Amino acid sequence: MSDARRERIGLVINPTAGKNTGARVGREAASLLAAAGHEIVDLSAMDGAHAIARARAAIADHSVDCIVVAGGDGMVHLGVNLVAGSDIPLGIIAAGTGNDNARELGLPVRDAGKAVERILRGATRRVDAVRHVTPRGDERWFLGVLAAGFDAVVNERANGWHWPKGQMRYNLAILRELGVFRPIPYVVEVDGARHETRAMLVAVANGPAYGGGMKVVPSAAFDDGLLDILILHEVSIPTLLRVFPKVFKGEHVSHPSVEIVRGRHVRLEAKGIVSYADGERFGPLPLECEVVPGAVSVLT
Repeated sequence: MSDARRERIGLVINPTAGKNTGARVGREAASLLAAAGHEIVDLSAMDGAHAIARARAAIADHSVDCIVVAGGDGMVHLGVNLVAGSDIPLGIIAAGTGNDNARELGLPVRDAGKAVERILRGATRRVDAVRHVTPRGDERWFLGVLAAGFDAVVNERANGWHWPKGQMRYNLAILRELGVFRPIPYVVEVDGARHETRAMLVAVANGPAYGGGMKVVPSAAFDDGLLDILILHEVSIPTLLRVFPKVFKGEHVSHPSVEIVRGRHVRLEAKGIVSYADGERFGPLPLECEVVPGAVSVLT
């Protein structure tokens, strides 16, 4: 994007992101982009499905030159699903609670002014994205980390509750799940190599972090053409409680029960597990996905 040419910016805002920070930061970003002489095409909607429909229509009829999302990792996830595999650049106004993908990409967080400065510079970075094809033949994408173990089970339980709100709901879901959680029998296939194991956690990482700063796979990079698959093999619950907090500094990877396998194509099998990617409900296992190098152009 360039200040010298009037761009049509398709803007999608999640007003509730970051405890309603998304609305404020999104409006500020819109004002700054408009003040720089660009046309703002508001694609926000009552929910993600309607926003995706509006944005896809705008892209299809060439009424926008780029897509800018304002919110947390869920909005980045939405943006990636709009532009992956195309030349439409994606701008990110990070205004959520976690903002892991934006942070790991080196983008400003909760600062509309700095985020807009980056977008206006027009520099882009090609990054990998991960593609999953549903049984119906639809493509779904994610940018950061797909969770398919204890972390996904906690997410699924928490999302089934309407109270309490915010982080406390997840804290209570963790406590509830610890009392009943058992190691999960998995089949993990990486580039055709089959691994059968009982594990506490399996994560497929294109980026290093999730969950608000947890460095689940510190070695993962957005532009190396590879996925890093972390397997925390069967351990006791007390050991899980000792190991899991180390994820915030990435120190858990030195534990002997942690294994990291790298590859381009992954198939996960496990009964009763619903995976989450970029913090969003993604789909039940079994599930296959593959990394697509350079699939997304991010305005950096």
